[in-house]
Amino acid sequence: MRFSQLLGFRDGDDAAHWARIRSTQLDAGRQLALLLLCANLIGAATTVSLFATQVSAWWLGGWAMLVAAVSVTVAMRRLSTRHRDGGYATQADLRATAIEGVALAVAWSIPCLIFNTHPGSNSAYVLWMILSVLMTAGAVAMAPLALATIAFVGGLGLSVTVKLVTIGSFAAACATSIFTVMLIVVCLNRARSLVVIRASQIALAERDETVSLLLREFEETSADWLWETDAARRVVKASPRFAYACRLDPVTIEGMPFLQVLAGPTWDTGEFTPGLRALADKLKTRDSFRDLRLSLTVDGEERWWELAASPRFDENGSFCGFRGVGSDVTEQRASADKINRMARFDTLTGLPNRLMVNETLARAMAEADKWGGRCAFMMIDLDRFKAVNDTLGHPIGDRLLSRVAERLAQLMGDNETCGRLGGDEFAVVMRDATNSSAVEALAQRIIETLSRPYEVDANTLYIGASVGLAIGPRDGRTAEMLIRSADLALYRAKDAGRGVYHAYEPELHVQAEERRVLEMALRQALERGEMHLHYQPVVDAATGSLTGFEALLRWHSPQFGDVSPAKFIPLAEEARLIQPIGEWVLRTACAEAARWPSHVRVAVNVSADQLQNPGFVTVVTSALADSGLSVERLELEVTESVFMHEGLGATKVLERILDLGVRLSLDDFGTGYSSLGYLSRTRFSSIKIDRSFVQSASRGVKEAIAIIRAVVALAQSLGMATTAEGVETQAEHRMVQDLGCTKVQGFYFGRPLPVEEARAVAGRRWDSDVAA
Repeated sequence: MRFSQLLGFRDGDDAAHWARIRSTQLDAGRQLALLLLCANLIGAATTVSLFATQVSAWWLGGWAMLVAAVSVTVAMRRLSTRHRDGGYATQADLRATAIEGVALAVAWSIPCLIFNTHPGSNSAYVLWMILSVLMTAGAVAMAPLALATIAFVGGLGLSVTVKLVTIGSFAAACATSIFTVMLIVVCLNRARSLVVIRASQIALAERDETVSLLLREFEETSADWLWETDAARRVVKASPRFAYACRLDPVTIEGMPFLQVLAGPTWDTGEFTPGLRALADKLKTRDSFRDLRLSLTVDGEERWWELAASPRFDENGSFCGFRGVGSDVTEQRASADKINRMARFDTLTGLPNRLMVNETLARAMAEADKWGGRCAFMMIDLDRFKAVNDTLGHPIGDRLLSRVAERLAQLMGDNETCGRLGGDEFAVVMRDATNSSAVEALAQRIIETLSRPYEVDANTLYIGASVGLAIGPRDGRTAEMLIRSADLALYRAKDAGRGVYHAYEPELHVQAEERRVLEMALRQALERGEMHLHYQPVVDAATGSLTGFEALLRWHSPQFGDVSPAKFIPLAEEARLIQPIGEWVLRTACAEAARWPSHVRVAVNVSADQLQNPGFVTVVTSALADSGLSVERLELEVTESVFMHEGLGATKVLERILDLGVRLSLDDFGTGYSSLGYLSRTRFSSIKIDRSFVQSASRGVKEAIAIIRAVVALAQSLGMATTAEGVETQAEHRMVQDLGCTKVQGFYFGRPLPVEEARAVAGRRWDSDVAA
């Protein structure tokens, strides 16, 4: 290494290499700038106090200000330098530091040359000590900046030597010269050591980087390579691995525009991918970049590359190109796409899942809000799907869901996206819903399409669909609010009988809140003793004598007053409260019936949820045993909905209850999913004819009369009794008698009675002329 290179007068063979070394020298000088500043200020203060009585205050103050100004300026120049370790610096940057050394040498030469110092005096000795310390501090602090150190130490040493020669102190002058030369030699050696160490570090780092990349090039699974361009963005030093990735010859690539190599066939057409355009912008602005992904075609196959690079500058700071690394990440991208698809698409149906539906809705709402438009969200629930799943099994149910997804997808256009939320719930996002008629028409088409029969594994399946519809941002300012609104609308659609769509209305939120508060009160109603039973008489149609009572549940809430059973019974079923409430009803009714005459029976309604629990048989047995009521006096009333849950074991529970001797009645026959198969498979003791048929028959509706006659004939052939509900007048009583009904129940014979009145009625004599 030549001292001319160390001082910044010339470069070595690698200009960029020496530019980085010079930046390291400047950075090292910056780190000790404050030390040099402190040494100068302390030295100046000591000198001022030393000559306070010997030199004019004006001279002394002016010199002190000069030293302070020069010292602060030098320190600020060092601290504000833009060069850092690892950067680049020019020769001029390093040579400019000589000015700082000269300025400090001139400032500190003044006391030696101008102030009156007598040879051998105490002031001369102390001044020499101060200057020696300053020269040593300068040699330490400015050692990396060899030229500045030589200027300061050499200049100040020369001034002192000249002064000593002038006054005839030749021995002191010789000693000073030797001291100065020693400091300069030490400084140069230290600067040389710093440069050597830094040069070794740079070379080692570059070697490690290159070796690491080259080693990866020889790995079979590696797809990394080096690339480099000149200032004109042409490929230079094309690596074999880079050429192989491009499926081109290295000689062919050398000198080609880098973008042309990557663009391939699209270079002539100008149809560049967004990633390639982003790369062009980076190269144009000469910015460092990393993790830049772009798509390109190699040998007719789409590949994905990831590039990273930094700009290169020469010793003059002039841009000379880019150097970087590239990777083929096609396989990683494919894996990431697969993971992303799994996270956002339903594995069974292939439709977008809940996450992607929510994201699509959020984007649709953002667009609607931006442009002042409207979007729509439909929540779809399959009707009677649970029955298919329970009776035919989950494999059939899964295939049915796939068929539903296919039909739903066929209805979607460019403006709509459908997805599966989970279970048998689907959703549709409509990005532009400004045409309300089109939104409603789509909802109707969805219902009609999904309600057509399905052929699945030789099974013809019939299901339906209910749709809840909400319009954003009218029905919700956020995706979550809009989904909630559509869910409330779906709930109303299912309440309306299913197979219909219902649009959101603001009062649905109010009703939902009322339901929530009502449910909270219902959960505590049993514990607080707010539940009680009323009993409605059931009489013999021919004689009018009392045969039993039907136990009817009533709820009086301190907060809501008397709550209708039609309101709280469905709520209890949804909230999973029907089983504890039903058990309380059964035990209370049995205990009360045990007080009645032995010929009077009690009928208790049982829900499908209760019969799905195998432990219900134990509940019935326990209620009869605890009350002492004989089995034949208990009658359980079930509706046809029980048989929609056959797969859950409801019929098996009923058989075990019948084996105990308990009577069974089929309630509301003809109003639901009527099937003669239920009657043939289950040992019912009676069939109850719904009040709607009785009321219609009393008005002369022929169909209702025919239905009652058919039910009576069917019951007689099966050895069952028939009970007509809702008989309110004497004419209706005579009509059902004429039609052959065996028992009657209704307001004509008695309203539901409190327990005390029911006890009194049970103990008295009834006849056909009495109507309570």
